[in-house]
Amino acid sequence: KTNAPIPVPPFWGSNVVEEIELDEVFEYLNEIALIKGQWQVYKGNKTEEEYRSFLKEAIYPELQALKLRIKSEKLLTPKVIYGYFPCQSDGNDLIIYKPKIISNIESAYGGRISNPPKADEFRNFQEWMRFTFPRQKSDRFLCLSDYFASKTSSLIDVVAFQIVTVGSIAVEYSKKLYSQNSYKDYLYFHGISVKAAEALAELWHKKIRQELNIHQKDATEKKKIFSQGYQGSRYSFGYPACPNLEDQVKLFELLKPERIGIELTEEFHLVPEQSTSAIIVHHPEAKYFNI
Repeated sequence: KTNAPIPVPPFWGSNVVEEIELDEVFEYLNEIALIKGQWQVYKGNKTEEEYRSFLKEAIYPELQALKLRIKSEKLLTPKVIYGYFPCQSDGNDLIIYKPKIISNIESAYGGRISNPPKADEFRNFQEWMRFTFPRQKSDRFLCLSDYFASKTSSLIDVVAFQIVTVGSIAVEYSKKLYSQNSYKDYLYFHGISVKAAEALAELWHKKIRQELNIHQKDATEKKKIFSQGYQGSRYSFGYPACPNLEDQVKLFELLKPERIGIELTEEFHLVPEQSTSAIIVHHPEAKYFNI
């Protein structure tokens, strides 16, 4: 659909959030994926009942104890930088515009602007940058840019970006456990730190949906949330719909994540490792797809 309602963002530009409660992050921890995928705790020859009993008596108490240790020793320090930007699509390109108002005040206020201008005030905006996405050669011939208002329309759309991290302490603590040959502790801590970063990304995507006022379609069950049970979608660079990791350079220009201690390697990976980035699409038909 090309006539999907365009939400109004609470501000234009970027915003840093540092005081985030770990309990709030842990609410979005995918514990099944953590236990099976990261901790490699498999059912094996156990019956379903034996496996559930084993998880209840042995694994979940370890998980709870690890959460308490992480909180008491401040081993994870969740931080977020995110923002909203005016945009339009042009074929396979997503055009990001830079309002003059952002240019004028971003040095003083980090780019955050309350009371966003109306669409008519964006008519003569300077084009800031373009993201070029691949298009399917079959199926529905989808491209990520299709989910945004076209340059040929009279509409200015909004795109959100986010980068989240659980901090550099997690990296150092993982290295310490590994160097001490504490391999089980390393496996468990490293696993939960990776999944905590994903949980933070999920949590902040929910915050963005709330700020855009499109959260009414959110599933009430966490399991369904993990399966895209909400309006729109969150796409990470390097995955099928937006495979070009070099686009992280443009994302860094937009959000300036150095402010929360995130850097980019020569291979365009985020440092600290337990960090993720994403482009947030509000369109109700946006789902994951392969190229």
